[in-house]
Amino acid sequence: MAADDLVRARKQLLDGRSRSRRLDTSALRQALVDLHEFWLTTKGSELGITADSGFAIVAVGGLGRRELLPYSDLDLVLLHDDMDPEVVGAVADRLWYPLWDAHIKLDHSVRTVPQALQVAASDLTAAMGMLEARHIAGDAELTNLLIGGVRRQWRTGIRSRFDELVEMTQARWSRSGEIAHRAEPDVKNGRGGLRDVQLLDALAIAQLTDAHASLGPDTPGGGLKSAHARLLDVRTELHRVAGRARDQVRAQDADEIGAALRIGDRFDLARVLSDSARTIGYSVDVGLRTAANGLPRRGLSRLRRVPVRRPLDEGVVQHAGEVVLARDAKPSKDPGLIVRVAAAAAQTGMPIGASTLGRLSDSAPELREPWPREALADLLVLLGSGPRMAAVVEALDRTGLWGRLLPEWGAVRDLPPRDAVHTWTVDRHLVETAVQASAFTTRVTRPDLLVLGALLHDIGKGRGGDHSIVGAELATQIGNRLGLWPSDVSVLSAMVRYHLLLPDTATRRDLDDPATVQMVADALGHDVLLLELLYALAEADSLATGPGVWGDWKASLIGELVRRCRLVMAGEALPVPDPIDPEHAALAEAGGVHVMLGPAEGQHTYTVTVIAPDVPGLLSDAAGVLALHSLRVLAASVGSHEGSAVNTFTVSPRFGAPPQAGLLRQELIRATAGELDLVTMLAEKDRIATEEQALELGVTAVPVQYAQAPPRIIWFETAVEGQVIVELRTEDRVGLLCRLAAELELHGADVRWAKVATLGNSVVDSFCLNLGAGDSRVTREDLESAILSVVPAPPPPKKDGEEGSAAG
Repeated sequence: MAADDLVRARKQLLDGRSRSRRLDTSALRQALVDLHEFWLTTKGSELGITADSGFAIVAVGGLGRRELLPYSDLDLVLLHDDMDPEVVGAVADRLWYPLWDAHIKLDHSVRTVPQALQVAASDLTAAMGMLEARHIAGDAELTNLLIGGVRRQWRTGIRSRFDELVEMTQARWSRSGEIAHRAEPDVKNGRGGLRDVQLLDALAIAQLTDAHASLGPDTPGGGLKSAHARLLDVRTELHRVAGRARDQVRAQDADEIGAALRIGDRFDLARVLSDSARTIGYSVDVGLRTAANGLPRRGLSRLRRVPVRRPLDEGVVQHAGEVVLARDAKPSKDPGLIVRVAAAAAQTGMPIGASTLGRLSDSAPELREPWPREALADLLVLLGSGPRMAAVVEALDRTGLWGRLLPEWGAVRDLPPRDAVHTWTVDRHLVETAVQASAFTTRVTRPDLLVLGALLHDIGKGRGGDHSIVGAELATQIGNRLGLWPSDVSVLSAMVRYHLLLPDTATRRDLDDPATVQMVADALGHDVLLLELLYALAEADSLATGPGVWGDWKASLIGELVRRCRLVMAGEALPVPDPIDPEHAALAEAGGVHVMLGPAEGQHTYTVTVIAPDVPGLLSDAAGVLALHSLRVLAASVGSHEGSAVNTFTVSPRFGAPPQAGLLRQELIRATAGELDLVTMLAEKDRIATEEQALELGVTAVPVQYAQAPPRIIWFETAVEGQVIVELRTEDRVGLLCRLAAELELHGADVRWAKVATLGNSVVDSFCLNLGAGDSRVTREDLESAILSVVPAPPPPKKDGEEGSAAG
């Protein structure tokens, strides 16, 4: 069979004039593999390349993988058993020249097995190619020696080559971009493309990971094998449509490719590509991390031979640089475990272990409706974690867990944008908007509603109709499921309904016309809170859309509209103390120290009430004792009655059961007597935990964790001389209330009452303070400095030209 016959046969396979005779992509690839194998074996037999000839024809690349595309190069190796150079040259010429003369693109080499192994040892790209080698014709023993030798060499040398492999992969991603979010993606070399599947195969050959591990029963799109097959089909059809080798799906070809594959139009094709690429991309992330954990540790982390299991939350621990389930965790009986794991991963910046995601996907039940309060709190922690959130949500989504938490997500998953200004798919845009909103949580009185609204503002897309109206209905449905108060559900729904109102009005209407401002105020029901939330959401939405969407002009117009709306709306209410329970008042009148602990609304939340003589430092001591026992303060109400302080805390143990009330009382008495330096003890606890986390991650220096949003302090005047109310909005940290109260008391401010609310990662704490009188009066400036000294560090200023979120 002449090479020209091979060309004509290949052309006949590709012509397929009628749809009935046209081979589908999978059948076409197989026919091309069979055709080329037949030609090579026939030609090899003609040249004397037989079982005992000392020669072998070996295929690598597409033919080696049995994935030969219409215009792929033919990658061949002619192996010989150290034969006479003249004989080898003659056989090679007679094999290669017919292919060249027929204008078949050929990538070839002629080598002995030792020569091939030497090349594989020195050239990482060549080694990756030879891992896919497959025998075609001739001496099978030679091929087996090559395949076996390359694979042994790869397994034994992977430790020294792994860093180079990662660098090469990242350089390829940098050149070719991310398939899921490119208008014209490179389906071969881009992140989440076919090269990444080959990388997983190479890691599997090195026995470092499973090449096609299951992602769970609810994985979108059917998992890794299906994603791989879809990308192969798209690339095959791309070759057929273009009439030549091509890896980038151009916009002008997308409709034809989508129709040929019976996917739909270019938007449907883009959605399929995004889904497939993100599944592959997530699998590669897991594969590289699993492989790295299988290699010897370096730096300080090598000193710890057996990684410790450090508790993070109930049923959740840190192990080997990952967030995993505790040994006694029972996913099938703990519906809130999914969001607890996610919150822990977002807080620590550590990835969730693949095995943990698999266990959760297989056995974790759905949360009952309405969600328990602690589950909502964990979701808010995740949403408020800034750029760390994106990777956690992606991991949950690729394993089917995010859709289990938010069934409405399926309509926006991988949904491509309809205009070029959008950088991301709709689902990723929602995540990016929440990431941006997390930097604005201290601007608003309800940071929890801000991040929820950011996540849901475009949830109505992909369903037909006005997405704001559809989305508002879905937000009501979701808010009720999450267990929000009815008033909060109304605000959340209104945020989604009117998320475009401010930018559209500010940029398209006359702001000097009183009717414009009145229209906005009336639409929002004169709700100052809703206006405040929409203002922050408008900026977060614009920043998450794409570069240049938010600028000084747009910011000034929306800011002016909001200012004018405030003038026609009701003012903000002054914080007021909570009433004291009559039973607690009776104990306060009786005197003494009382500590009571009982269950609260949620499964893992408790109420701790402290009644004791109202002496300076009591609030700091009570909060410090709770923090020292790993009790996170979710809310607090601080007051006094008849000379006794009455402090009520809603707390949640970070793991395990809470301590006995008697132990808390005993340590509170020791603290008020000066026997416990709680602030120093908490600082040491923080330091040890941070250093252990850094060691697990292989970091030589302790990382600095910045707050997502800068702290904000707001002062309110009261009718009482020398008395003010200060409201602090900041990100939470271990023992924050203890540190705050200690600083206020140290500077001479007397805390008359306080209200503390922890909303996800954020806290909104209000303190009513007596500042004193005369020369002993403490200044606001001193108190602000004291408060800022204990809150989480604000983010460093951005450098010139630095972009916003780079979450991956």
